[in-house]
Amino acid sequence: MRAIVTNGAGGPEVLEVAELPDVQPGPGEVAIDVVATAVNRADTLQRQGFYPPPPGASDVIGLECSGTVAALGEGVTGLEVGQPVCALLAGGGYASRVVVPAPQVMRVPAGIDLVTAAALPEVACTVWSNVFMVAGLQAEETFLVHGGAGGIGTMAIQLAHALGIRVLTTAGSAAKRQLCEDLGATLAIDYREDDFVARTREATQGRGADVILDNMGAKYLPRNVEALATEGRLVIIGMQGGAKGELPIGTLLAKRGAVIATSLRGRPVAGKGTICRAVEEHVWPLVESGAVRAIIDRVLPLEEVRQAHELMDAGGHSGKIVLTL
Repeated sequence: MRAIVTNGAGGPEVLEVAELPDVQPGPGEVAIDVVATAVNRADTLQRQGFYPPPPGASDVIGLECSGTVAALGEGVTGLEVGQPVCALLAGGGYASRVVVPAPQVMRVPAGIDLVTAAALPEVACTVWSNVFMVAGLQAEETFLVHGGAGGIGTMAIQLAHALGIRVLTTAGSAAKRQLCEDLGATLAIDYREDDFVARTREATQGRGADVILDNMGAKYLPRNVEALATEGRLVIIGMQGGAKGELPIGTLLAKRGAVIATSLRGRPVAGKGTICRAVEEHVWPLVESGAVRAIIDRVLPLEEVRQAHELMDAGGHSGKIVLTL
C-alpha cells in the first residue's frame, strides 16, 4: 500500500511517500481502501515527535479517513465489502489502506461525496463528544469556541447554531471572523486586538459563557476562567498555548465552575464507538439537511503532503485540508 512515512522527527520535509505491506483486519476490525484523509493539528505534532500514537496503533500519521470497505475481520457485522464509509482513527490515515476497529467506522451522510466525508469524522466526534456529551451544552446557554475558523471551530459554530445556541468565537483576521459569522456566530472576536473576556461579558450582559471550548491550554487558562458564567464548563482539548498554566481556583470556586481536560485519540475503542454512534444519530442528520457542512480550505493529492503540513503550520487556512489518494 502507498503511505506517508516520517524520516525522523521535524518539519514537513521529513514526510515521504513509501510502499508498505498491505494491512489486514484482525477480529473485530475493518480494512478500508482509503479515498481521502484530512490533516489535523495532532498530525503536525506527531510529525515533530511530540504526539506518538497510542499502543497498538499504526505509526502512519492520520486520524480520519473516508473510503470503501475492503475486508471484514472475524465477528464484524453490519458492514459490507464495497460499502462507502468514513472512520475515526488512532493512526494510519495517510495511506491507501487502513485497518480500524469496527465501532469507529461510520456510514457516510446521505448526499455527501467521499472526499468531503474525509473532513468530517475527527471534527464531528471531537465537538459532539466534548461540547455536548461532556460539557452538556444546552439550547438556552451561551457557547464560546476559540479558533472559530479552524476545523474544530467551524464545526462547533455550525452545530451549536443549528441547535439554537448562541455562539461567540475568536479568530485572528477579518476574513476568518466573517466566515465565523457566516456560519452562525453571533460575535467573532479579534483575539489579536480585543480582550475576549471583556467582549464575552459585554455580549452576555455580564454573565459570561456557559461552555468554552479551548485549544490553547495554558495561555488562555486564567482568562477562560474569568470568561465563564456561574456553573460554567471550560473544556480544554489542546495545548497550542502551552502545557502549564496558573488556575485561579478562587474565581473557579466562586463561579462553581468546572475545568475539564479531554482527548479523543487514546480513548478505548468502546468509548470511541459510543461517540461515533452519537455522531451518526445527532450530527449526520444536520449534515444531510445542509444545516452543517464540512468547511474545506483545499484538497491536495497525498503526494503533496508536505505542502499540506506547511499550510497547517502557517495557520492561514480556514476549515480542513484534505488529502486524496
